Amino acid sequence: MTKIRTAFIVTFGLSTAAIASYGYIYRPTTSATLLSVAPQASAAERTILYYRDPTGAPAWSATPKADAQGRAYVPVDDDAEPGFDPPRPTLGPLTLLKAAPAGERKILFYRNPMGLPDTSPVPKKDSMGMDYIAVYDGDEQPGGTIKVSLDRIQRSGVRTEAAQARNLVRTLRAVGTVAIDERLATIVTMRSDGYVEDLFVNTTGQRVQAGQPLFRVYSPDIQQALSDMLVTRTWAQRATGESVSGKSADGTMQRLRNLGLSEARIREINDSGKNPRTIDWLAPVGGTVIAKRIINGQKIVAGDELYRIVDLSNLWVIADVAEGYLAEIKPGMRATVTFRAYRNEPVEGTVTFIYPDVRPETRTGRVRIEVANPDGRLKPDMYADVAFQVESGRSAVTAVPTSAIIDTGTKQIVLVAKGEGRFEPRVVKLGRRGDGDVEIVEGLRQGEEIVSTATFLIDAESNLQTALKTFTEQGQPK
Repeated sequence: MTKIRTAFIVTFGLSTAAIASYGYIYRPTTSATLLSVAPQASAAERTILYYRDPTGAPAWSATPKADAQGRAYVPVDDDAEPGFDPPRPTLGPLTLLKAAPAGERKILFYRNPMGLPDTSPVPKKDSMGMDYIAVYDGDEQPGGTIKVSLDRIQRSGVRTEAAQARNLVRTLRAVGTVAIDERLATIVTMRSDGYVEDLFVNTTGQRVQAGQPLFRVYSPDIQQALSDMLVTRTWAQRATGESVSGKSADGTMQRLRNLGLSEARIREINDSGKNPRTIDWLAPVGGTVIAKRIINGQKIVAGDELYRIVDLSNLWVIADVAEGYLAEIKPGMRATVTFRAYRNEPVEGTVTFIYPDVRPETRTGRVRIEVANPDGRLKPDMYADVAFQVESGRSAVTAVPTSAIIDTGTKQIVLVAKGEGRFEPRVVKLGRRGDGDVEIVEGLRQGEEIVSTATFLIDAESNLQTALKTFTEQGQPK
């Protein structure tokens, strides 16, 4: 009986070994088998914990069921239940095949492909379906230096240039109007009452020459003064036998001078001995009649303005300059004046006077500029655009293009090129500004290379580096 039992046990053991060997040899090779070398429990020994949604949606069931489309829920046993312990490294064949090759860098995070300060610890896509770009260990440069690939620098149009000594010239712009030169304006009036008997200059805008007759007038006061002069002349001739001259006629002649007659006209009447009933009133200066307040036949009252004659060969441009810029305007400064009627023909002028008051309505000061008008094209009250060329006051200063400045609102930064795609953000202190340039007072030396265009790209990279630093600090255990 013992021998039979022993033989049965041996036979059963050999059969079991053979079946196990056959199952091991002929079972299908799967990735799950390669991933784990630990013995798996048989299906009969596994315990089903629950059933999960077949699409991966967050839905579970304690009993078998189907979803709305008729698909059966997937059973989850105790071996497939995720645990809270960190997974142990596996040494299966597939794991060995996926091991990182020697020298491959570690991926720190993934950044937004459009340069936005947005990062992700895992691969993802943005709203337009673009893959986030991997950032590897070592891309962050020490000391706040930013590194950008040379390919991106070329494609983005990044340009650098050296900080140079420049003579800054700033253009201040203002608007103005043309005005007459007050020193070249003359009013024609009479110092006695009279009556106009004829007009020789009877239209506004007519040009006249000095000594040209303007109108013919009868004045009782002038007639009385002429009669006295001629009587004195006749009495002197009878008394001395000679023509009146010297002190004998000084009183009557002076009276005529006081009434406004010209010296030549007084001598002419005195020499002829004839007393004309009317007098031709002459233009005292040459120019253009810009105002005429006399008509034929009217009575003239002493002191009334009859004509206003202005020499328009030289004009003023009165520019309204903002109050904050008045300190930079100096007499003798050159200014370029462009008139709205002749936009393609700017005129050079000179600042001759800065008015002592400021208009409270506009907070602007008036600046007088003299311009020549030899051909008479310019007219009073024309509009003009004025450009003042204001120099920095120093021969040369360290300056960079205005486009190289990144203004954060609280500080100004330039990007110093360090070579091989590396850039250093540096805080600088700005001074005076010119046309397209700005003075660097502190923070930069002459000759240092700075980014002059496409600074937005480097600034975006700087924001990403800041995001990386915050991301890594938050990920470190405390």
